[in-house]
Amino acid sequence: MLRLNVFVVALAVLTLPPAPRSATVPHTLPPALDAFLSEAVRASAADRDTLTSGQPLVRLLDSDPAKEVAVFGAVWIDASPAAYVAAISDIERFERGDAIHATKRISDPAAASDFAAMSMTDEDFGDLKTCQIGDCALKVDESSLNALRAAIDWRKPTARADADAVIRRLALEYVNRYREGGNGTLGVYRDKQRPTFVADEFRSMIERLPRLGSEMPDVKAYLLNYPQSSLANSTDFMYWQEAEFGLKPVVRVNHLVIQTRPDRTVVASKLLYASHYFWTALELRVLLPDPSRARGFWFVMVNRGRSDGLSGFTGGVIRGRVRSELQKGMSGVLAATKSQLES
Repeated sequence: MLRLNVFVVALAVLTLPPAPRSATVPHTLPPALDAFLSEAVRASAADRDTLTSGQPLVRLLDSDPAKEVAVFGAVWIDASPAAYVAAISDIERFERGDAIHATKRISDPAAASDFAAMSMTDEDFGDLKTCQIGDCALKVDESSLNALRAAIDWRKPTARADADAVIRRLALEYVNRYREGGNGTLGVYRDKQRPTFVADEFRSMIERLPRLGSEMPDVKAYLLNYPQSSLANSTDFMYWQEAEFGLKPVVRVNHLVIQTRPDRTVVASKLLYASHYFWTALELRVLLPDPSRARGFWFVMVNRGRSDGLSGFTGGVIRGRVRSELQKGMSGVLAATKSQLES
């Protein structure tokens, strides 16, 4: 039942032509990255100067204001792509501290011990007592809500421990079902009056990203058709995380895929579950070598997520908060990744 780190599109749009090495740092950007900045980011000359000077750039992207948020980020990192792959593969060490309360890589197959540290917040435990189909503060499907109701006697002093035990069991079952059946096993949220089919929202979001299909058809097919589809030169794993986001902590579960190719490295993080805010999300990180700068790579991120409650007056306030959190989170990831790898 489970997470968000930030959300995604496709940006492996960037295939860089060889360029002569230079003793000085170029003040220009690779043509493909520069074109993406013009077309999708609508970056200014000052934005390009920010990047070429070594500073991170974060900008919001166009998205459906009723249910989507999207943000772009990029920075030059003076390290090898292999160093980043090694770091993120050790996800429990790489993503920790500050707003992240816990990160746990999930075994394959998942085991009960993988979720031993997962627990509900006091607020979520209180909200769970009054949860009903169509009216719940937590993202939950009908079968999970029924399982919680059947297993918990709210009058007993063990109610909190019992709730945590059920949550851990449901998380274990959710991950193992996904590993066996893919997107078709993802949740159907019943926290609002209208059911939300996570698999349908994810497919719709991905289908609206033409660059993902044209530039990375194998990655797109893998994300949509896992586990029936395979992806060459790749590894993958799942993990859960509890992190501060917006007004409350969010528990989320992600499927992270790493594909290494000569011209780029792609890291796609697919949200399988989040306890609050998001139905689905995709975070894409593309590591682009630039021969004109010798060692190092452009670290490019695009995060896209879908959520309810973003329309209308109240939704506008929530949307503003979510966009602000995504920008802040993106800035933090760029700065921390650059600092960690370059040190």
